[in-house]
Amino acid sequence: MIPVEEALSRVLALARAMPVETVPLAQAAGRWLAEPAVARRDQPPFAASAMDGYAVVGPAAQGAEFTVIGEAGAGHGYAGTIGAGQALRIFTGAPVPAGATQIVLQEDVARAGDRITVQATSHNANIRPQGSDFHIGQRVDPKRLSPNDLALLAAMNVPQLAVRRRPVLAIIATGDELMMLGDTPGPDQIIASNSFAIKALAEASGAEARLLPIARDTEPALRAVFDLAQGADLVVTIGGASVGDHDLVARVAETLGMERAFYKIAMRPGKPLMAGRLRGVPMLGLPGNPVSAIVCAHLFLLPLIRAMLGDPAPAPATLRATLGVDVAATGPRTHYMRAQVSGADHPVITPFDQQDSALLTVLCAANALLIRPLGDGPRRAGEAAEFLPI
Repeated sequence: MIPVEEALSRVLALARAMPVETVPLAQAAGRWLAEPAVARRDQPPFAASAMDGYAVVGPAAQGAEFTVIGEAGAGHGYAGTIGAGQALRIFTGAPVPAGATQIVLQEDVARAGDRITVQATSHNANIRPQGSDFHIGQRVDPKRLSPNDLALLAAMNVPQLAVRRRPVLAIIATGDELMMLGDTPGPDQIIASNSFAIKALAEASGAEARLLPIARDTEPALRAVFDLAQGADLVVTIGGASVGDHDLVARVAETLGMERAFYKIAMRPGKPLMAGRLRGVPMLGLPGNPVSAIVCAHLFLLPLIRAMLGDPAPAPATLRATLGVDVAATGPRTHYMRAQVSGADHPVITPFDQQDSALLTVLCAANALLIRPLGDGPRRAGEAAEFLPI
C-alpha cells in the first residue's frame, strides 16, 4: 500500500490537458478558461454619475445657487459644457458632462423652476472615473468561470472565449450483483447506485459523464464494456478492483494494455483503489463499496478532472476545525471519517459513530470528511483537525 499523498501524485501524473475550443460567452458558465481574456473597453467607458442629482463645477458650498441648463440620463449624455454657476440634472450611470467636477445629490438641493440652491455640502464628488473598474487590456486569467466572471467578461465586450474541452468520462459499474435503476433486482442483487453519485460529481466538476452498461463478472463481458469506453478521455470502473476470484477489472484491463500506476492505498475507506493508463487515457478503478467509491472520487477523481481542465492546484483543499469529541488512534491507514461540521466562525467537527463503508445514509448526513492521519495517536475534544468539505 502507498500513502494517499503518493497515490494522488501518481493519479495527477496521468492527467493530460484537454484541447482548447472556442465557445460563446453565454455557453461558458462552469467552463475552464484556457487562455487569458482581454478587456476591449474601459469600465465605465466614461466618467459616470454615481448618484441622481446635479452636475456642477465644484466644490459646491452650502447656499450656492445654480441655473439648470439641461438633463442627462443613462444612455443619453449631454453634449455641452458646464460652466460656473450652471447645473445639469443628471441620473445614475449618465456620462458626466465636460466641465463638471461634482454631482450634488438631489436630496441636498432645493429646486425652484430652473434654479437650485445647495442645502447640504459633501466632500464626495459622486463621480465614477473612467476605467475605475477595469481598463482596456486588463486580463482575466485561466480559471473556472463563475456567473460573476461572465458578467465581468460581458462588460469587457468579450463575446467568445477559449476554454478547455470538457473531458468525457466513461463510467463502468461491474458485478453480477448489480442491476440498473428501474429494473427488478433478484433476491441476491442490488441497484448500481454508485454510478449516479460518480456521474454527478464528475459533471459538477466540469466533465461529461456516460454511464455504460453494467459489466458482468466474466472476462468477455468486461472486455466488451471496455470496448464501449473507447473514445472517452477518462475511464472509471466501480467495483471488481480487489483480489477475489470474481474481481477481474485489473486482469482484463492489463490484457488490454493498461499500464498500472498503483494498486492499493493506505486509507480507509477505499484501500482497493487502482489507477493507470488504458489505451492512452487515464483509468481509475474505484472500490465497490458505496462510501469507498464516493470518498475516493472526492480525493482522486475530481482532482484528476480538474488537472485535465487546466487547474494549476487541483488537489483537494482542506480546512481546519476543532474536534467536538475524543477520537481514537488511526493505525496504519489514513482514515477519512464521515462527520458533521457546525459553526461558521469557530467550526467544530464531530465524526459519526458508525463508519461502515456500506452506509449511504451516514454519508448523506455528513458534510465533511474528518482526516485522521496515518499513524496518528488519539486526540482529545478541543484539538485542531483537518477536514475536507463534501
